[in-house]
Amino acid sequence: MPELPEVETVRIGLARLLPERAFKAVLSLNAKSFPNTDADTREFLLGATVVDVRRRAKVLLINLSSQYSLVIHLKMTGQLVFVDSSDVRFGAGHPSDSLIGKLPDKSTRVEFTFEDNSKLFFNDQRKFGWVRLVPTAEVPNIDFMRKVGPEPLSADFTAGHFVDRLQRRKNTTIKAALLDQTVIAGVGNIYADESLWGAKIHPATRVADVPVPALHSLYTELRYVMNLAIEKGGSSNHTYVTAEGKKGSYMNFARVFRREGLACPRCGTTIVKLRVAGRGTHICPSEQVL
Repeated sequence: MPELPEVETVRIGLARLLPERAFKAVLSLNAKSFPNTDADTREFLLGATVVDVRRRAKVLLINLSSQYSLVIHLKMTGQLVFVDSSDVRFGAGHPSDSLIGKLPDKSTRVEFTFEDNSKLFFNDQRKFGWVRLVPTAEVPNIDFMRKVGPEPLSADFTAGHFVDRLQRRKNTTIKAALLDQTVIAGVGNIYADESLWGAKIHPATRVADVPVPALHSLYTELRYVMNLAIEKGGSSNHTYVTAEGKKGSYMNFARVFRREGLACPRCGTTIVKLRVAGRGTHICPSEQVL
């Protein structure tokens, strides 16, 4: 599943392409991928213009002039491919041949056509993702949106807020707390490992046992690695590419994730892989001591 930097990279790309385009037609090829009624589609999608493209946690929001929004979750293998009337293509998501091949193809679940005959394809090999048409005012009331935690990169999310959110899970491991989307939005395995390494905290440490100054350091490291990942176009760990179809380069800058057997870039100790919070976890055993 993409993490916040990957989805933000998608948002940035599509935000340059979609605004002011009006929807002319939609073809749903899988009911679960586009669980919307024909009546709502006709009234609130067709003829509506894209106002902007936003993100909340790992979810994309295409806001429309009809006061409705397309809420999109790419899940594990979803991708969005925009093709203009000159067949110039911009893709984002799972890096299968659908990014460069003829569309629609066998993975296409929804095909949107705009008034200028450009198209937006929602492809999803495993059919876990979805595109829902929801009144914009109701988006905050979606069950997921009500439960998800604050955005870690927002200007008003301070170190104090970060510490408070984590300490609500004081009896769990620090990595499990970071991965809990109800605590903080959008943090996944890659950036949890990277930020914990940066703060020299063992991922299996109970939150209650992490000193507040170390949590402040973790706040700084988390924001650093996520901003760097956005700058580099995401991690492209197995499945994600940028909105221009280019693989993100963050993994070239990763300091610990997927580097087991290699030297820690800080002290030279061999990085090891553990299992914490049910996930493969990478640490420096010399500097991240339980």
